Amino acid sequence: MEYILRTHDLGKSFHGGHVVSNVNMNIKKGEIYGLLGPNGAGKSTVMKMILNLFKPSQGAVEVFNETLTNTSYELFKRMSAIIEYPIFYEKLTAMDNLDLHCEYMGYHNKKEIETALNLVNLKNIDNKPVKNFSLGMKQRLGIARAVITKPELLILDEPVNGLDPVGIIEMRDLLASLNKEYGITILISSHILAEIEQIADTIGVMNNGYLVEEVSMDSIRENNAEYIELETDDAGKAVYIIDSELNIKNFKVLDTNKIRIYESGTSQNQIYKKLMEKDVSITSINTKSASLEDYFLSLIGGGKNV
Repeated sequence: MEYILRTHDLGKSFHGGHVVSNVNMNIKKGEIYGLLGPNGAGKSTVMKMILNLFKPSQGAVEVFNETLTNTSYELFKRMSAIIEYPIFYEKLTAMDNLDLHCEYMGYHNKKEIETALNLVNLKNIDNKPVKNFSLGMKQRLGIARAVITKPELLILDEPVNGLDPVGIIEMRDLLASLNKEYGITILISSHILAEIEQIADTIGVMNNGYLVEEVSMDSIRENNAEYIELETDDAGKAVYIIDSELNIKNFKVLDTNKIRIYESGTSQNQIYKKLMEKDVSITSINTKSASLEDYFLSLIGGGKNV
């Protein structure tokens, strides 16, 4: 197994308080790794330590099989990142900004500027200064700048911020293309779990500064079986019938009108028929699969914003 990035007991303290503790992250070459966690969990801090923007208080970061130091300049030429909001020379055009970026990166293939802009669907902006761009356009330009030098490792902190639903879909397709067609390994944090679920190969879940889980999406899908979810105006009566008459024990009442049944081999039609016989009104009944959101909430205890 070839890893492109690993952290070893990585930790960071500010003013005596631990923000990140003992993080052991393992990112395989060629994969998309989704870093999830509530606000304040430490995701951005970990990314900043990987990029040498913060110095670790403990532990180490290993990239391309080398431990990062204060003089790891050559390693950073093989990486690119967007942390928080991308910053540009606002009075210059997108092309001028990318041209300057290529200059100070020592990247001399200027033909890639137009390719990068087309890649993120930024068109007809030749003479438009960046100060007149929308937030979504700036996010796209940030991605273009990050990928123009064809990095081996791309680190993105909330890259879909400011994008509308269409833009989010386009960004998802773009990241998948960069990963599959160009072989770029991607570390991405996002609060939109459904998007991470669709593109990530592996997820790491952070909570209170700790990496509480690192697992492949395939494993999550395999180990989270289907369940039956029903909504009714009389959950109390429905639960009694499910338990005593259908002899189903593995179920959970989510709120006053929603019940999930996890028992394998249970027939949705059988449940529906029995409840209707007993005059229990059913608003909806569906067979579903556990999502990444379900898995995530089970790890952090629920009730928090990502």
